[in-house]
Amino acid sequence: MDFEMNLDERKIKILKAIIKDYILTGEPVGSRTISKKYELGVSSATIRNEMSDLEEWGFIIQPHTSAGRIPSDKGYRLYVDKLMEYQAIEDDQLRLFERILEQKIDQIDELMMEVAKLISYFTNYTSMVSSPQIQKTKLKHMQLIPLDKRSVMLIIVTDANIVTNNVIRMDVPADQDTLNTLSNMLNESLRGLTIEEINLPLIQSLKLKMGIYGEIVNSILDAIDHTIQRKNTPDIYLSGTKNLLNFPEFGDLVKTKQIFHTLEEKELLASLLSKAANDGIKIIIGQENEIDEMKHCSIITASYEIDGKTVGTIGVIGPTRMEYSKAVSILSYISRNLDKLLKKISDG
Repeated sequence: MDFEMNLDERKIKILKAIIKDYILTGEPVGSRTISKKYELGVSSATIRNEMSDLEEWGFIIQPHTSAGRIPSDKGYRLYVDKLMEYQAIEDDQLRLFERILEQKIDQIDELMMEVAKLISYFTNYTSMVSSPQIQKTKLKHMQLIPLDKRSVMLIIVTDANIVTNNVIRMDVPADQDTLNTLSNMLNESLRGLTIEEINLPLIQSLKLKMGIYGEIVNSILDAIDHTIQRKNTPDIYLSGTKNLLNFPEFGDLVKTKQIFHTLEEKELLASLLSKAANDGIKIIIGQENEIDEMKHCSIITASYEIDGKTVGTIGVIGPTRMEYSKAVSILSYISRNLDKLLKKISDG
């Protein structure tokens, strides 16, 4: 039976009042509290009857022997899917974000850390930011630099300003002028392409252009592939880990230690964020979490793009009584505008 269809306007107002009050106070909510604080125009007895139905249907639960009720994961799910009203991002938050836009930041790791700090500061939760995935970014510049007679260094720069270098052995010696010419050929042929867009006809064409140096194309492609494999797991930037300690529900040190240990597992977090990479805004509530240690938390993620292509994810971790509306608004705004910061780095 779909109980959501049986929720009339009064039950919905009472459920929203319980969720709003519990998010604010962290204390179980009773019928008298709702009657006093929220003008619903009905008696405490009527509210109690409605709360009994909401409890029977699993949208609220009674913790321990308290007279009050708290939202269940099911109640939060109904709230975020159908009842939540989105908040506008505050003016002072907009100004702070604009200030970061004006800063001189030229390193991708510095930018990602600043974004993580900003999200944590705005939301008061723990923030996570994944760096752009190199295989989804475009090649911006390549340069061959001589190391000795038969070895050169290939520097690869993507449009997200990810810089990698690889040493390549050459069958035929080449001076700096020749390497500059070869670098120009690489850039003319490959600039603006994602790794996935480099196909066989393009490779054959590049080999013909390079003449006697065509054999190093295979080594260059191997180096690009090696770069992808090496950077396949994005870097994860965390901020505000200790913010969880501000919530009484994380007062159980054993439970909280488990969460902190999980936050140290960067590959696990990278997997969590990559799964949400193409979902826009994604909200995972309590028991919906695949990670056991996170089943007392809610996680909200938002993917971000460069030139319309999803390349990474930002998110927050907090208690299930999270200010979902506020967190969603902040993540949505930052994810939509993050490409401005990335392009600023890319354009130098």
